[in-house]
Amino acid sequence: MQTPALIDRGTESYQATFDAMRAFTAARDAGTRDELWIVEHPPVYTLGLGADAGHVLDAHGIPVIQTDRGGEVTYHGPGQVVLYLLMDLRRRRGARLFAREFVHTIEQSVVNTLRAYNLAGERKAGAPGIYMADGSFKGAKIAALGLKIRGNGCTYHGVSLNVAMDLAPFSWINPCGYEGLQTVDMKTAGVEVPLPEVQQALARNLIDLITA
Repeated sequence: MQTPALIDRGTESYQATFDAMRAFTAARDAGTRDELWIVEHPPVYTLGLGADAGHVLDAHGIPVIQTDRGGEVTYHGPGQVVLYLLMDLRRRRGARLFAREFVHTIEQSVVNTLRAYNLAGERKAGAPGIYMADGSFKGAKIAALGLKIRGNGCTYHGVSLNVAMDLAPFSWINPCGYEGLQTVDMKTAGVEVPLPEVQQALARNLIDLITA
């Protein structure tokens, strides 16, 4: 399988990235190379297709944008790794890579990245994303995931990992639709590391898994 191109878009508004993802996916053909986009967003709340806007308790002036990904409400902001996966799932080993396996692979890339910094992450059945597996923050969510998979097998949207953020905006929503869900970042969990380092580490782990 060809290695996806890794594109660092720097800091970019969510709307600009969202528009670019849809345009890229609409224009691609059977020969278009898959891409992984690294982005850091200014503060924004995003809603999945079936999201209940009531889970935004008080936006405090932060923009709220309706998207076409799966899932509920989430927050993106400075100090967070965001990776978008613009991929054709039909290419993997000559057969379709089904959504559940793809989600599992993305989650595993986060677990592997956290492990490299001596943090233990785990999945929760029926609740996509990664949660702290032990310690004083056990059960707190540290990574969120939401995808759009078109009928032709092409994907966009992706995964976010909290590195060193202002966590207050998470308390102004019911994260992923769960009232009272604690959210944490790597810094709060005791690991201080530059954002670009984690961006590259997560991207490498993800590429290793999806090209295996």
